[in-house]
Amino acid sequence: MASLLNQIGAVTALNIRSAPQRAMMSIASVVAVALTIAVLLFFLALANGLAQTVKGSGADDVAIIIREGSNAELNSVVSREQLSILSTGPGVAQRDGRPVASGELLVIVDGLKRSTGTNANMPFRGIGQEGLSLRRSVRITEGRMFNPGTNEIVVGAGLLREFSGFEFGKTIRLRGTTWQVVGVFEAPGTVFESELWADIAVTQSLFDRPNVYQTMRVQLGSAAAMAGFQEWAKADARLNGLEVMSERAYYARQASQSTQGFLAIGSVLGIMMAIGALAGALNTMYSSVAARASEIATLRIIGFSGYAAFFGTMIEALMLSALGGALGLVIAFLAFNGRTTSTLGAGFTQLVFQFQLSPGIVVTAIATAMIIGFVGGLFPGIRAARQRPQLELAAQ
Repeated sequence: MASLLNQIGAVTALNIRSAPQRAMMSIASVVAVALTIAVLLFFLALANGLAQTVKGSGADDVAIIIREGSNAELNSVVSREQLSILSTGPGVAQRDGRPVASGELLVIVDGLKRSTGTNANMPFRGIGQEGLSLRRSVRITEGRMFNPGTNEIVVGAGLLREFSGFEFGKTIRLRGTTWQVVGVFEAPGTVFESELWADIAVTQSLFDRPNVYQTMRVQLGSAAAMAGFQEWAKADARLNGLEVMSERAYYARQASQSTQGFLAIGSVLGIMMAIGALAGALNTMYSSVAARASEIATLRIIGFSGYAAFFGTMIEALMLSALGGALGLVIAFLAFNGRTTSTLGAGFTQLVFQFQLSPGIVVTAIATAMIIGFVGGLFPGIRAARQRPQLELAAQ
């Protein structure tokens, strides 16, 4: 075993010393792997950042009620009567003798994206008096909350980073109506930062949606009260057709819907680019074996085994792929990790979030690079192991 390891070390050293002779081909192989890993990381970080933002928005002790079968709030309708009934459910928290609940309406408005200068859909949400308190992660960082009954809005900090014209103190026109921006709020790592908020009654009136709600949020006394509240709502015939779930469960479902497309695109592109990188690795390693045919033959004559030639070739291929993988990681961390972007969410409105590389994603990228290196070195390694010393030396 020690002898074999020494032989493998000698062959690997020989391969490394001869690398400058095929520098351009080796560099091309490294770059191909790096680009493959960078593209893979782009889509994985995109999907992960979107999923984490959506999932992190929910609470276990806040119930959200939508129309059964609705995939998004835009497709949901909840009546005023149903809102009143839900407010009296078991376990609903009270403040100053009133239930902590908010009937809400979500409409789409246009905004100008800073990055492209083009219009894109934004979520404009009308919320009730308790709407802010139901979102405990939110805090006003500039200005104040809007006054009920007025054309005032507050803007999420994430939306403000991606869209122009909504700065604090500005007057804007949306759907033919003038609004005053009176505050900016932060809710790091949540979907709330991607929204504009205004009073529910004003929103219903100015957007011609009188007495129409799409969702209701209800604060429960504890997460343990959720099951009882759901069973009560299910048993009440007046609430037929409504779906009650925790806010966390709702956003987890939204995250799944939002990320499936990105993962599918990333997988297809990743596979296509991995095939290209694999072809480059195979070409590089076959050329390496061909260029070192006489050296391999000489080593075989003086007693080196075919295993040494095989593993030496494999190690070279894995090293090139490892370099490509490392370069791809560097590109990802410098180019987009932690950067803010926006894309269409499940509700067909822009959702602002950050690219997020996780340890699991990094491990996946490294494993992908190693698989490319392994397959890229396998068949050239077998060819090197099968070199016939007599013929190779005769050919020289």
